[in-house]
Amino acid sequence: MVGSVNKVILLGNLGRDPEIRSMQSGSKMATFSIATSKRWKDKSTQEQKEKTSWHNIVIFGDGLVDIVEKYVKKGSKIYVEGELQTRKWQDKDGNDRYSTEVILQGYNCNLTLLDNRNTNQISNNNDENIEKSNTVDDNSFSTETSDSPDLDEDIPF
Repeated sequence: MVGSVNKVILLGNLGRDPEIRSMQSGSKMATFSIATSKRWKDKSTQEQKEKTSWHNIVIFGDGLVDIVEKYVKKGSKIYVEGELQTRKWQDKDGNDRYSTEVILQGYNCNLTLLDNRNTNQISNNNDENIEKSNTVDDNSFSTETSDSPDLDEDIPF
């Protein structure tokens, strides 16, 4: 049997400006929430319906946090890949509370900013390197055709 997978993929809009905090270790963290929406047409009334879900996001790692601090704000559209984690804590009355969050930390996370025409993709890996790659504009995708009469020449195997 293979191990297990804990991966969350979300695409949505920020509901508030990110909160940036410094931890005791000196590292920074960012927290914010994003909204995802589901739309459908009610079969009986033919009315358009919408349901919005809110997701708490926590980002660790100074590189990604710096990007969030500079470029992400309320209303920003982002794509995140992270890990689902539930924390247990106690409120001021001593009652147990639980918070479920999407954690972006370490090598297996992704944050893509979708607001700009040239979208930046920021990934984090084990050695905390940050990779930025510009993606092509939506209108620039085209199909390529081969002028070769023998199509087998174009196959690399």
